[in-house]
Amino acid sequence: MSQEEAADYLHISQSAYARMESGESSSWVNHIFKICKIFDIAPEELLKIERNPKEAASSDGTIQISGTVIEQYEERIKDLKKIIKDLKANKKLQ
Repeated sequence: MSQEEAADYLHISQSAYARMESGESSSWVNHIFKICKIFDIAPEELLKIERNPKEAASSDGTIQISGTVIEQYEERIKDLKKIIKDLKANKKLQ
């Protein structure tokens, strides 16, 4: 499947899909279930972190996550908090 076909399925531009695929954008979080459907995989499989066998295991057995992934989640959390704040403000106006 091409990036353009995947983007069409998600109702986004090809360039937006390319940014998601390259890790430049965290908006894939908004499309996780559709992405899983496209590639016929479970969300757990999409999010699975594969460790390089040559990497030294941490002493406590925890999985090391890249700073980029953490930053993407932090940005998404910030966006969601703003949405919640806006929704609460709109509810008070009603």
